Amino acid sequence: MGTSTALRKHTSELAGASLVLVDLETRATKDDHQALRLWLRLLSCTVRIENHVRGRLRQEFSTTLPRFDLMAQLERHPDGLRMSELSKRLMVSGGNVTGITDKLERERLVARTLNREDRRAITVKLTETGLNRFREMAASHEQWIIELLGGLNQEDKQVMLGMLRKLKTHSRARIVPDVNQKPSPMDRRK
Repeated sequence: MGTSTALRKHTSELAGASLVLVDLETRATKDDHQALRLWLRLLSCTVRIENHVRGRLRQEFSTTLPRFDLMAQLERHPDGLRMSELSKRLMVSGGNVTGITDKLERERLVARTLNREDRRAITVKLTETGLNRFREMAASHEQWIIELLGGLNQEDKQVMLGMLRKLKTHSRARIVPDVNQKPSPMDRRK
């Protein structure tokens, strides 16, 4: 099953033709471990929000979430970032970053420059046009997120932030690197 959300008719309510949202959480049953049900609920919420944001970016700005994410990284680093650093921060391959950067450069939203200390390294930074465009998108993005999380009051959000911080810390301590995974070419250069 893919990660996108779909609509389907719930079999027990076919007579009334009522629609039920089907998502990753529907994989779980009451007999599954609570941790599994919680993980699927977190995934379902993330996918729903991400799909909404993807659609709005496409509809209102004719752009994609990966392009927005790359520009967001660059906005935080006015002097630019190396392509390898962008790849790490976005958790995607260098090839993906190159493809996104190529498109943004053609639109004059980013510019590449050779690094003076290491001529093999390329730094990418937002152009003035790119910075203005990103800030316009970011303001809308913030409002979409505020709307999507509007069902939670301030206290709910604060409690969730604390609980998710605890989960993040706990999971970070338990993630073991895959020793069988071959290092990427980027890892071998270090």
